[in-house]
Amino acid sequence: MELRQLRYFVTVARERNFTRAAAVLRIAQPPLSRAVQLLEEQLGLVLLDRTSRPLALTDAGRVIFEQAVQLLDRLEEVHAVARRLRQAEVPRLGIGFVPSTLYGYLPEVLRRYRAARPAVELTLLEMTTLEQVAALKEGRIDVGFGRVLFNDAGVDRTTLRVERLRVAMPMRHRLASRTGELSLRELEDEVVIVFPKAPRPSYADQVLALLRDHGAKPRATLEVRELQTALGLVAAETGVCVVPASVERLRRDNVVYRPLAETDAVTRVIMSVRKGDRSPEFALILRIVKEIYRKEGLEFGE
Repeated sequence: MELRQLRYFVTVARERNFTRAAAVLRIAQPPLSRAVQLLEEQLGLVLLDRTSRPLALTDAGRVIFEQAVQLLDRLEEVHAVARRLRQAEVPRLGIGFVPSTLYGYLPEVLRRYRAARPAVELTLLEMTTLEQVAALKEGRIDVGFGRVLFNDAGVDRTTLRVERLRVAMPMRHRLASRTGELSLRELEDEVVIVFPKAPRPSYADQVLALLRDHGAKPRATLEVRELQTALGLVAAETGVCVVPASVERLRRDNVVYRPLAETDAVTRVIMSVRKGDRSPEFALILRIVKEIYRKEGLEFGE
């Protein structure tokens, strides 16, 4: 007796018709009929009353049907357990990131990590720093790369880099001809585009606080959901935007970037993990980051 024969018999019994059962099983009807007949011969029992329309189970057929269904259900449970065991054997690392970190050295970090750990399945999720904190504590991600420093007892943070800020402005902007540093006060009377719009607090609040601390009062602020939208509006001459220096490599058409003079015009790239998590994967990521920074002549940390 083969499991295939039991599946065929159960399907015929449920459909009460060989033609419909063959369609469900996606096989021709003759081999289906032969398989069920062979099962009956092996058991020495008549399982189907073929004179009935639709087909009906004999008394013996009902008993065998119930037993076959239980056996096939149990087999499916075994397969499900096996799938879970296979999945459990695959090491995984969930990574949350804010979009602006992709324009720095995060892609190179991920490439080198994959080369060093080809068996690890990486899951990348775009989320704000605030969302990363919640995802870490809930176990949805294992490491986060963000820009906002949150004090949370359930999360350990490491500053990877302190990055200078730039002003992105239209190519025909009144300040675009300047090649040196700009001061934040020179952004007064401008429309300043900030991102992300939500959730807050976020990088947008960092920029607004920086402007406020230096007494720069924009004519208006325009909040948008993401960096790409902000740069698109800059290119359309809608306003200016304060961005991390690494973004400068992202978009050049009709947009120019100028450094800010203020020493506190910086943003941090912060790696966050669950409190007390000492996974060797985090040590490897830090080592890769340091190697890249050393090669590029960048400082690590504060």
